[in-house]
Amino acid sequence: MGTVVSIVKDQENVHLTLNCDFTPELKVDQSLSHNGVCLTVVRKEGGNYTVTAIKETLLKSNLGLLKAGDKVNLERSMKMDGRLDGHIVQGHVDQTAVCAEVLEADGSWYYTFKYDFDPEKARRGYMTVEKGSVTVNGVSLTVVNSKKDSFQVAIIPYTFEHTNFHAIRKGSVINLEFDIIGKYLSRLAEYK
Repeated sequence: MGTVVSIVKDQENVHLTLNCDFTPELKVDQSLSHNGVCLTVVRKEGGNYTVTAIKETLLKSNLGLLKAGDKVNLERSMKMDGRLDGHIVQGHVDQTAVCAEVLEADGSWYYTFKYDFDPEKARRGYMTVEKGSVTVNGVSLTVVNSKKDSFQVAIIPYTFEHTNFHAIRKGSVINLEFDIIGKYLSRLAEYK
């Protein structure tokens, strides 16, 4: 995780300055996922780095709701010679969802998220399926209890402690990225 240090609005853009343990390893021009949103490092200064979110990004994500001091899930880009761990996550947020419920389950947690259902988008793969993959704030997870406009995920203690899931409450807005393979399969099915 990283911590938001400052937020500067510049016309319809927002410049986010953050600090994290691996800031010294970052380079200007590098892509880095912020709550699941792929953003480019545009400046490094001291122990901080800055990224810019444009209007399109702000409309489809929760980045415009961030405040100084907020914790953000960070993930560096995968090296092409590395292992694929989880599912293929692009950092291209599709929409936001709202946390409808958090249930503690004897050491783990079930989070229920509700999102705006659009039948046309669902035909193009913007939906969840039971035991399929979904990304919540950049965290690759397995879907349980998939419904037309909602789903649940089960969170283990490690994920709860090492991501911003510990700060997600009923009413929290999260970033949602549907599975890219489902999107491709849906698109291919249109051409049959």
